[in-house]
Amino acid sequence: MADIRQRYRKLVYLTWFLTLDLIMFGAFVRLTDSGLGCPDWPGCYGKLTPLGAGAHIEQAYQAMPYGPVSWGKAWIEMIHRYVGAALGMLIIAIVWMAWRHRHTLGHSARLALFTLLAVCVQGAFGAWTVTHKLMPIIVTTHLLGGMSVLALMTWLAVRENPGPPVSPVTRRWRPWLIGAFLLLTIQIGLGGWVSTNYAALACMDFPQCHGQWIPEMDLHGGFSLFRALGELPSGEMISQAALTAIHWVHRNMAFLVFLVLGSVAWKLRADPILRRPATLVLLLLLAQLITGLTTIFFQWPLLIAVLHNGGAAGLVLCCVTLLVRLSRKSTVPQGIQYDKHRYSGSRLAPAPVSGTD
Repeated sequence: MADIRQRYRKLVYLTWFLTLDLIMFGAFVRLTDSGLGCPDWPGCYGKLTPLGAGAHIEQAYQAMPYGPVSWGKAWIEMIHRYVGAALGMLIIAIVWMAWRHRHTLGHSARLALFTLLAVCVQGAFGAWTVTHKLMPIIVTTHLLGGMSVLALMTWLAVRENPGPPVSPVTRRWRPWLIGAFLLLTIQIGLGGWVSTNYAALACMDFPQCHGQWIPEMDLHGGFSLFRALGELPSGEMISQAALTAIHWVHRNMAFLVFLVLGSVAWKLRADPILRRPATLVLLLLLAQLITGLTTIFFQWPLLIAVLHNGGAAGLVLCCVTLLVRLSRKSTVPQGIQYDKHRYSGSRLAPAPVSGTD
């Protein structure tokens, strides 16, 4: 039984790590304009790899050298699809093990099944991203779907890391953390909306925007959801005022997230069981502030932009970890007591202080 638990735990951790990597690579795909590197799905011009589609890629590149299709972009897009397919296979394996060994593992397979459903929906949005030509609402939903899969995989991983429950006083902060997590989710959606609309450089100064605290903005045009990339609902080219609105809302929402989530994380640091993930939340918030400002001042360098996306994924990871631990009920075997001050959040099992034979 111990061998089954160990194999299942390793499979969950491997899949969780691959999910985080795929989100980072997905950001790289989006930020290098490689989303249409192969403008059909699931193959590349009907072929399994770009090698078989060489004539089509070369023709598209010659017709538009700075367009969405090139050899590099085709491989970037297809590698992203290959890794996504591998992730799906690993999650199917998790579901199979969770169902077959549910009695040995000590929990049901419902969470694993829900994760599989989420990754299937995510795959559908990946296809629609291509077939709808990078429509902003589809791309942004695809980003949120990836974060949702990461959240579910983090839940699965944290569940495999046993530990003592937090104190009732600390548990009172759970509703506040849920609220902060919802704000973070909205902010990630706004960040995806900035990225897919290419509005990251709509305001080149800080803390003001175009020299004003409240610049001229077209909120209706900027946040019209159902429209093509680079267009307003009327079919006209998207205006600078609309791009400014997208950027300005994301920028100012960041301050609210920083204040609320940072305050909750600071409070949760008081509990030794939550100190590490709560501290990591504070560090990631600071990193997000730095990378966000760097993106503006250095005109959206690729590495910094990818790291900014990775920071958002890290915040999701930490928030879910904190929520799972805040919701954890005592599962300590009879006769075992935990010393919370010795508990390390990175250990697979906390060390008992005393016990009975």
